[in-house]
Amino acid sequence: MKDQPLSLDRTDKRILEKIQNDDRMSNLELADSIGLSPTPCARRVKRLEDAGIIRGHATLLDESKLGLKLTALISISMDRHTPERFQNFEEQIKRFPEIVECSLVTGQSADYLLKVVIPDMEHYEAFLLGHLTKIEGVTGVHSSFVLRKVINHTALPLNYL
Repeated sequence: MKDQPLSLDRTDKRILEKIQNDDRMSNLELADSIGLSPTPCARRVKRLEDAGIIRGHATLLDESKLGLKLTALISISMDRHTPERFQNFEEQIKRFPEIVECSLVTGQSADYLLKVVIPDMEHYEAFLLGHLTKIEGVTGVHSSFVLRKVINHTALPLNYL
């Protein structure tokens, strides 16, 4: 049985909207911006954290300014579709900090889609040949490279709630 989603009211949605765009905002600033006093605002944020809707807090870094100028989207095909094969692959890729996203996908010839952030093509080649192709069960690797990010934000759409 699936967990029932937490019922969110208009104020909860406003809290989520605000903190998605500025998580450094103090509770006092947040409360003031949505028209609540600080204590009820803090209680609501805590409730959203306890429910797992707010999963954590992070600082977003600029890849380019850190010399990470190449983003690769890599499709991975596996030789067998068994739980053991998928589990082994997933355990192996967790060792590589270059992989910032990994999704098990359907609807295409690949089984996984990876987002990899690296300095340049030389590092990509080393990562591909030194790590990815050595994982047991990987039979196909197809890479695409990001030329320019048209939309690049982390905020989730809340208009469906």
